[in-house]
Amino acid sequence: VQLVESGGGLVQAGGSLRLSCAASGTIVSFDAMGWYRQAPGKERELAASITRGGSTDYGDSVKGRFTISRDNFKNTVYLQMNSLNVEDTAVYYCAAGAGRWFSMGIQYWGQGTQVTVSS
Repeated sequence: VQLVESGGGLVQAGGSLRLSCAASGTIVSFDAMGWYRQAPGKERELAASITRGGSTDYGDSVKGRFTISRDNFKNTVYLQMNSLNVEDTAVYYCAAGAGRWFSMGIQYWGQGTQVTVSS
């Protein structure tokens, strides 16, 4: 399975972006799909995940601002990001794996898409 992210770019603080992750295979085969992010000099962190059944989880830093969703027919996962701030600047990676909140590991990674928020 290949995961291909798109939708990253440069946005001003307070703005919005929508990331997409298109899978070459069926995403319903995975317990969880989600988005990790890695800022310069920081560890990769899980921003949001969604289970096969549609249950969602968010990291504390994005809760209330980001929304994850999925379209099983299009085999695509989305991340709507609102009220962006400079701390959201990072490379965003799509992931597919096992267990809610990827509790049982990541099976596939995307190549990443850069999101840069300017002040």
